[in-house]
Amino acid sequence: MVEQIKATDLANWLQHDSRAKPLLLDVREPWEFAHCAIAGAVSMPMGGVPSRVEELDAEREIVCICHHGMRSQQVAMFLASRGFERVFNLVGGVHAWAQQADPNMPTY
Repeated sequence: MVEQIKATDLANWLQHDSRAKPLLLDVREPWEFAHCAIAGAVSMPMGGVPSRVEELDAEREIVCICHHGMRSQQVAMFLASRGFERVFNLVGGVHAWAQQADPNMPTY
């Protein structure tokens, strides 16, 4: 099962040092990532995740991110099926992040 996380909850998580920071796995295409991204996010386009899954730490909390939350949900489900137990999907993606957590982030 993949947990859903809201932009405001992720922002709070990232602002506090009481909990280890998650890997912010941005699964959008490179042009999308270049346009806007959450600070510290790692770009790994959705299509490349299956061949690069070994690069990810299954013990670390991972928040999957895309534009609106659909592609990232698919990637999160894929990771969960591969034994990743600490996977989250950012509800609403970077669009929600721009609206709720970082109004200075460009949108598209």
